[in-house]
Amino acid sequence: MSTFNYKEHPHRRYNPLLDEWVLVSPQRAKRPWQGQQEIFNEKPLPTHDPDCYLCAGNQRVNGDINANYKGVYVFDNDFGALLKDDIQWNPDETFTDDFFKLKPERGINRVVCFSEDHSLTIPEMSVDDLTKVVEVWQNEFRTLGALDYINHVQIFENKGSTMGCSNPHPHGQIWSQSSIPTLVAKTQENLQKYFQKNQTSLLANYLKKELESRERIVFENEHFVSLVPFWAVWPYETMVISKRHIRNILEFTEEEKKSLAEILKLNTVKYDNLFQVSFPYSAGIHQAPTDGEEHPEWHFHMMFYPPLLRSATVKKFMVGYELLAEAQRDITPEQSAQILRDLPLIHYKNKN
Repeated sequence: MSTFNYKEHPHRRYNPLLDEWVLVSPQRAKRPWQGQQEIFNEKPLPTHDPDCYLCAGNQRVNGDINANYKGVYVFDNDFGALLKDDIQWNPDETFTDDFFKLKPERGINRVVCFSEDHSLTIPEMSVDDLTKVVEVWQNEFRTLGALDYINHVQIFENKGSTMGCSNPHPHGQIWSQSSIPTLVAKTQENLQKYFQKNQTSLLANYLKKELESRERIVFENEHFVSLVPFWAVWPYETMVISKRHIRNILEFTEEEKKSLAEILKLNTVKYDNLFQVSFPYSAGIHQAPTDGEEHPEWHFHMMFYPPLLRSATVKKFMVGYELLAEAQRDITPEQSAQILRDLPLIHYKNKN
């Protein structure tokens, strides 16, 4: 009988942010693949597409005309998941009848175009231009969070058709709403328990341990660290954590804004370099709610969830066991981190 080795044998890992477990099965990474192959269209895009509803000066589906913008451009989502004005809202109203419980939800959804250049993605943008994106995120977080009925502001990006992105123009979204969403509330509960017990940030202490071991570090600069979480679910999942205990994006110094822009670029450059394609992912910022509370337990971090597993055409599917039991992964976080860490910081398109 062989001795247990976490690099080779199945085991479970604990996620303290969600109070959940993930099954890790390193031995399954060797299995042959005869399943679905993703198709990537790497045809170069124009800098301006007359048929794109996000490009500068173009008409959107609802008839509005985009400004002839340069740089970052923000507008209310024409097909928002939340509404702010069309209904008479009573935030305290809840409809309950045995198992049938519901309540109205109010909010504002916005689209953030990162650039007027239709052909770009974040890894191909300059750090200066990405710093302007961070500044717009700050402005939107401040403006939306100041509304008395907005208690949470979620900043995120879906990149690539594999992640359900309906338009290749470089853009993200902001969903702000009256409730604290389920996963955020769950994270807050666990951060709060840890803070009340230890009077310090869970992620500050976690980051300290990660920097000591360096097994899962992908890249770091002066103010941020990109790493593959010990409890990562997606094959090449990464978390960007601020080295300083910052509750939300408004607390950044000028240097921290630029550092975040730099690590956003370099993290996504490594993704693109992995399989030499425009790497799909969903990414988003986790930070304190805007409900008027102090929230000393919160520590700024940003998650990247890319689906690709073995190549540009093979992705991880969340099915069967994952949907019915708990999250599961094959390649270990340590292996993923090593692979990403060893990739160059120069985008593969710029090598020649």
